[in-house]
Parts: sequence; structure tokens; C-alpha cells
Amino acid sequence: MRLLINENIPLSSVKILKEKGYDVFSILESSPGITDEDVMCYAHDQNRIIVTFDSDYGELVFRKNLPLPMGVLYLRFIPQTPEAPAEYIIDLIDKQIELEGMFTTADHRHVRQRPMTSIR
Repeated sequence: MRLLINENIPLSSVKILKEKGYDVFSILESSPGITDEDVMCYAHDQNRIIVTFDSDYGELVFRKNLPLPMGVLYLRFIPQTPEAPAEYIIDLIDKQIELEGMFTTADHRHVRQRPMTSIR
């Protein structure tokens, strides 16, 4: 699974994901400040799943005519620690939640998914 970690995810979480062997590309490390549209295009070109705390990706995926990423994981919680996002992502993957092809909205109580393939 190839993840594109948006710049609002702490670097300590990026480090944990990399240490666990995930293929991770971090916007904060490589291209801070780029637009959400550019993030979408990069994720599409590199076949990556966007991981973000940014609610704007719902509109970008479902209302704009942009190239789609492999998936989007929109985290809807306030992390208690900088490592919490990585722990949550690892837990989702361990539970075998399918992220590819899906727009996934997740918090500590619910995981909702909508196929992205049905929008085009």
C-alpha cells in the first residue's frame, strides 16, 4: 500500500509508518505548501492513497474534475499525541479495511466509505 501523507499529519507519525515498512511519501518533508489540487495530481500519478485531516478532499474528489488518487483516508479526530495518526492508520490496515478505490472517513467510533469509482 502506497500512502501520500498530507502535510497536516505529524512527522512522528510519518516516521512510525516508514519504520513499520509502509511505502510513505510525506508532503511535509518534500513539498510543504503545495495546493490540495497538486497533492491530488501527485497521488494520482504515483498511485497513492492520500491520508489527511483536511475535509476539502471530499469536494476535490466528488465535485471537481481532477485526476483521482488511489484512495483518500480522511481522519476526523483530534490526535492526542503526534503518533496517534500512525497508530490509527496501522490499526485500520490491520483490520483489513480496504482503502484502495475508496473515500474513507474515519474517527474513533465509525469508518464510512464511499467508492470513488462510481463518481466518474
